[in-house]
Amino acid sequence: MTNSPPLPRPTQDAQLFATPPISESFTQTDTWRVLRIMGEFVAGFDSLAGLGPSVTIFGSARTAADDAQYRLAVETARLLGEAGFAIITGGGPGIMQAGNEGARAAGVRSVGLNIELPFEQHLNPYVDLSVDFHYFFVRKTMLVKYAQAFVIFPGGFGTLDELFEAVTLIQTGKISNFPIVLVGSAYWGGLLAWIRQTMLAEGKISNADLELLLLTDSAEEVRDIIVHSMDEPQVRQQVEARAREVARMAYGAKEW
Repeated sequence: MTNSPPLPRPTQDAQLFATPPISESFTQTDTWRVLRIMGEFVAGFDSLAGLGPSVTIFGSARTAADDAQYRLAVETARLLGEAGFAIITGGGPGIMQAGNEGARAAGVRSVGLNIELPFEQHLNPYVDLSVDFHYFFVRKTMLVKYAQAFVIFPGGFGTLDELFEAVTLIQTGKISNFPIVLVGSAYWGGLLAWIRQTMLAEGKISNADLELLLLTDSAEEVRDIIVHSMDEPQVRQQVEARAREVARMAYGAKEW
């Protein structure tokens, strides 16, 4: 008889979504967790409020340092840093580390927003300013709130989660003048083809929605897109307004 591997330690997110037992101490109740969640928001706002213009970089934690995507992420972050943007990542390895490495090379603030996971995730060595979070939704708020753009390198479910949440926030008018730049046409091309051939073809999205996603393989183009959106915000705002208007009409809403 073989021993089963130990179960991973439940995260704060897992405990939040678990149905509470009838008899539990106050510090294990949902009421107490609300206070913890408030505390995480306060800590995040307090740490990042003075950050200034910033770009959040996403991508796989599994990307090795000798991978071409890693090197491209370092260069992209460096160019953005030299253009005056602080760099925000999830603080972990892979593309996150590459983003922080590029920020360090440019001499700008290198931010890592770390998350509690069932397995240990440690901050990479290129983070200058770190904030730890127990709850994904609090962390995701910080990743959006203090950024002027998202740069998204090849990644997995977490990267896709951030991508589609950002698109939804733009489409529904929650954020504006917010470029979403996908880096890696070979990686993202299949997803964009499916979106076009299936979602668009079936009327689930519009052509205006597709304009919210920008695709490139060039670090210089990433920088130029984001700098241009800051210098001439009306251009990006017009693109986003078209997507919102089509969505509003599809819902038959008088106001969005």
